[in-house]
Amino acid sequence: MKYYIISGEASGDLHGSNLMKALYKQDSKADIRFWGGNLMKSVGGDLVMHYKERQFMGFSEVILNLRKVLGHIKYCKADIVTFQPDVIIFIDNSGFNLRIAKWAKAQKYRTHYYISPQVWASRASRVEKIKLYIDAMYCILPFEKAFYKKYDYDVHFVGHPLIDAIANRPQVNEHNFRKTHNLSGQPIIALLPGSRKQEITKMLGVMLSVVDDFKDYQFVIAGAPSQDFHFYKTFIKKNNIQFISNKTYDLLSLSSAALVTSGTATLETALFKVPQVVCYKASSISYQIAKRIITLKFISLVNLIMDREVVTELIQADLNTKRLKKELTAILNPEKREQLFLDYYELEQKLGGRGASDNTAKLIYNAIKND
Repeated sequence: MKYYIISGEASGDLHGSNLMKALYKQDSKADIRFWGGNLMKSVGGDLVMHYKERQFMGFSEVILNLRKVLGHIKYCKADIVTFQPDVIIFIDNSGFNLRIAKWAKAQKYRTHYYISPQVWASRASRVEKIKLYIDAMYCILPFEKAFYKKYDYDVHFVGHPLIDAIANRPQVNEHNFRKTHNLSGQPIIALLPGSRKQEITKMLGVMLSVVDDFKDYQFVIAGAPSQDFHFYKTFIKKNNIQFISNKTYDLLSLSSAALVTSGTATLETALFKVPQVVCYKASSISYQIAKRIITLKFISLVNLIMDREVVTELIQADLNTKRLKKELTAILNPEKREQLFLDYYELEQKLGGRGASDNTAKLIYNAIKND
């Protein structure tokens, strides 16, 4: 059968690649065409457009690049018509995907969605659109099934794909890793400033501002695969700051603490049992708009899933050198770390067991085969 997958960003590429592997196991004759990245490309199929070509952060950035966004939507529709898939699988990336889904449903294509848009965070009215446009929804957060049930929409909770992604990764040899990347024997504090240029620009400078206050630690920037070193180099002013690209999991597995931009990385860091401070800063316009439409108590997935504050969130003006130094000092304290480890264990239990990608692929394949 023919599968058309649309994902965006590095996390969508990761989850999309694992879903593709699972689809190939279910359907040996699967023909897959996709929007994604290098991880999906390494699995097989045909890449239509790389996510690097359509990364925009926040409301104002999307508006400024509206002509380009509309061009991508038009191109995607035309490509789907040419390919004539048996099913279109959307992965997160709601701004783009729901526009395609509306059109696709009207054209009688099967529409399945893996990793729900965060309608529980803002604009819950989009649930009605999802009910109209999406034939099947596969959720990865435990509270989403109950959320959708309030709107009389039955969804599948398949577990969280990060459980598999982290469990299946090759184990890193610490000695070799440190030697390869010229790291000293000091304990590591990982800096995860995000994957988009806009968010890295907002976050990385503040993260680096505390380096001199923690001389017994080695700070290492986790470079995103979507950006090259020359971009990060403009922020690195000191010799004791290291940079490692596209090795975030290996880095986290060896880190004592982390400063993490809000997003999927907060959950990844927690699953590696690394104490963290969550950071978030957007443009003034984007932040003011977000404040008016987002109704959540927390911004990090860790706190949202636990429904209480487990990790500290420094948002907008609170993300400054003084507060960051204070909170980083706190998570290096043994008592605080012990409590975080216990909380992280409870978090992992809430996410369910392994097999999210396999569960989803099986449900999609059976739904098409039996339709």
